[in-house]
Amino acid sequence: MDTHIGRAAPVPPARPVPPAAPVPPAKPAAPAKPAPLTRPDGSPVRVLVVDDEPDLAEVLAGVLRYEGWQVRTAGDVATALAHAADFLPDAVVLDIMLPDGNGLAALRELRAARQDLCVLFLTARDSVEDRIAGLTAGGDDYVTKPFSLEEVLARLRGLLRRAGMTRARNDAALLEVGDLTLDEDAREVTRGGDAIDLSPTEFELLRYLMRNPRRVLSKPQILDHVWSYDFGGEAHVVELYISYLRRKVDAGREPMIHTVRGAGYVLKAAPR
Repeated sequence: MDTHIGRAAPVPPARPVPPAAPVPPAKPAAPAKPAPLTRPDGSPVRVLVVDDEPDLAEVLAGVLRYEGWQVRTAGDVATALAHAADFLPDAVVLDIMLPDGNGLAALRELRAARQDLCVLFLTARDSVEDRIAGLTAGGDDYVTKPFSLEEVLARLRGLLRRAGMTRARNDAALLEVGDLTLDEDAREVTRGGDAIDLSPTEFELLRYLMRNPRRVLSKPQILDHVWSYDFGGEAHVVELYISYLRRKVDAGREPMIHTVRGAGYVLKAAPR
């Protein structure tokens, strides 16, 4: 029996502390991916890819679908025109050389049906004459094969933005059509950087038009969405406020608000 109560037990020698492992340097942050684009009403952008090389068309379509866009492909002029009439794309990626015709001829037919369509040419032909022919026929931009998929995507994004067809999903409060901008949170409207003062009803009417660019809106639709009552012979109210908007939005500028006789009204980006 140990009678040495309170005597401290011997302390073992401290173990050496191993050196700390070196901390690896932090990896540089990946560049932020651009915010996906949508139509102003929030629906996906629609793109038609026309190329007679199926593998190339599908690879490009896959990249565009990854952006959240809706995509159809066609390998010839006839299929492209059929898809354009049914799918109503916002942009077309168009190969100049196609098995049943020339892409320039297809473009003329597409333009006849839709003046504001964004068109990006893909071609293996890199002569100045071909570029001029494509742009003269109504093409908006031109990329030669072989090309970078990232470049095609960047050019499409730029075309759609300049045409006023899209907005970024992370900027949902801001509507843009051409040089006309409406901030839903701040309730501010500008065109070409110039502020436009609107009454509350004018603001709501313009917001409805800008949420539906290039779409013909009937007077009953406008009454229902802006004034919240069904059409009942009050067409003069719509006509009156459309005239107010035109005086403020279109005064001294290329018109954006158009009357479609017998159908209604449509807001479109002014030609540049």
